[in-house]
Amino acid sequence: MLRRAAYLVAVNTRPFVRLAFLTLLLVGLFTVAYFFLTHEGLYALDDYYYSRYAHQLATGTFQLAPDPMGLLVDPLRERPLIFGPVALLYRLFGINIITTTLWPLLATLGCAAVLWLLYGKREPIVAAGAMLLLGLHYFNLNLTNYLYPDNILMFWCLSCSCALLIGRRDGQLSVGWWGASFAVLNFAALLSKETIVYYLPFYLGIFLLDLRRRRNGQFWLTAFAMGAGLLLGYLLFYQVYTNDALYRIHLIERTNEFLKEGNYILGKRNTLFYRLTMAPPNFFISTGLGGAVVLAVAALLNQRRQPDSDAAYWLALVGSTLAFYWFGSTSLTQYNPITLLPRMATPLLPPLCVAAGFGLRNFSRSGRGAGWIALALLACAGWARSSVSVIYGGLSVYFGLIALLANPAARASWRRPGTYTFAALLLLVVGGTTAIRPAYFMTKPSVSSHFAQNQLIAGYLRPPAQGVVFVDDYLISNYDYYYGHKKPPGIHFRRYAARDSVRLESGQQAWLLLNRSTLTNDELTRKLIRYSAADVLACYPRRRLVAEVGKVSLYTLDLGGTATAMPAATLRNDK
Repeated sequence: MLRRAAYLVAVNTRPFVRLAFLTLLLVGLFTVAYFFLTHEGLYALDDYYYSRYAHQLATGTFQLAPDPMGLLVDPLRERPLIFGPVALLYRLFGINIITTTLWPLLATLGCAAVLWLLYGKREPIVAAGAMLLLGLHYFNLNLTNYLYPDNILMFWCLSCSCALLIGRRDGQLSVGWWGASFAVLNFAALLSKETIVYYLPFYLGIFLLDLRRRRNGQFWLTAFAMGAGLLLGYLLFYQVYTNDALYRIHLIERTNEFLKEGNYILGKRNTLFYRLTMAPPNFFISTGLGGAVVLAVAALLNQRRQPDSDAAYWLALVGSTLAFYWFGSTSLTQYNPITLLPRMATPLLPPLCVAAGFGLRNFSRSGRGAGWIALALLACAGWARSSVSVIYGGLSVYFGLIALLANPAARASWRRPGTYTFAALLLLVVGGTTAIRPAYFMTKPSVSSHFAQNQLIAGYLRPPAQGVVFVDDYLISNYDYYYGHKKPPGIHFRRYAARDSVRLESGQQAWLLLNRSTLTNDELTRKLIRYSAADVLACYPRRRLVAEVGKVSLYTLDLGGTATAMPAATLRNDK
């Protein structure tokens, strides 16, 4: 009889398991499509430096340089698991923008895979909902094609929390292995970015709870032993190379002090009250996470009906991590809350989306609370008053209709909670609305024209050509990336404004490389670039178009000509 009951349960859940697997495939394909269709090349200095360190590591020129004078040294060097895997990719496939950003893409896809492995068969609706909310979230996808540490850290954070959950389950036979894995994964996260420490309060709470209940002793003993060994080795490493075991902490403190004009230590001190009160809610709603928050709250309110599920675990992790993000500090000596940028919150995303997945599962079974969820989402839409309101509005319409139409006795299965069709429609709406924003950006033209610029540089600005290339103030800082982080022999890059100071030698040519996408990029024109394409061309009247790809043009120049319009001073950033 028990075997027959188990068989019937397996048969009834099989369609939901397939639904979760299809969701995994959908999220994976969408992520890869976004990666290629929206790739913009290098984003800023951070990914350029990570790439340069990867090249140094791949070529054996990376040096462990301490900071004996107590001056600011780039803290990005202390994150080897960001550029280390990239160095391996460089050795295997060479340096290009795809190998540079493949590691963040794999980490992002890895998060979806981990969610599937964790709940794909155990809680398929939870798995599907979490994969959709996390995998299709715009700011998560936005970090797939930039060499930034945040999605890589997110992968480690999710893996750490899963190891802690699985290793402590009743009946777990490989407790020691999971304890060791938990320690190793946290160490990997530490080597990727320091904000893994925001999980420490949760770890401590779980440990004290287990200690009180006298449970999972082997797990914690193994985890502490492995973690202590790794941490002591890490501190010893710094002691040997820098004569300061706490070098990384001191480096972070110096970085905070160096950047105090732009953080809450000094520059933003007058906005601290807003940062600690209304800024976090505004951040979640404006970035499109309001729906996940509403569903997580729904899961919290439903805890009494599902006391044995894993929802409490993920909700507790959300609460402790959120409290740290809300009120915590990036400094041990001064109070400096973390800047609320979307990429800074990636450790919070996995537990939030899993908790929201439990909210979706509960709703798919009962249909309860649809009206309240619709009102909460409508409030988010009104709060945002931006394009993100479309996402909240779409979800609000669905839940509002379900509040009116859902009926356990309805003939149509899409109106009947607990059915496959009801759950599939719910996930379709959640996935469809969440994907609106990234899908929109997949159709937009490039804001950097990286591939067009790379095509012109590769085709015309390589040896045996010799001379000077005039470029914008953004490219001047990273042009060596296009040559495999090597300065091309015989070719020199100069800013547009340096025209009057350049004298060509015999056999040399002058070029003007004009990237109109760069000159109209909002993120660059705010501070770095204060001139237009027309300003640049006016300073180089004697030019001849050599090639043009998209919005990028390459000209040869006759520097004997004089400007007929704006002088070269126009190109200096002193406006």
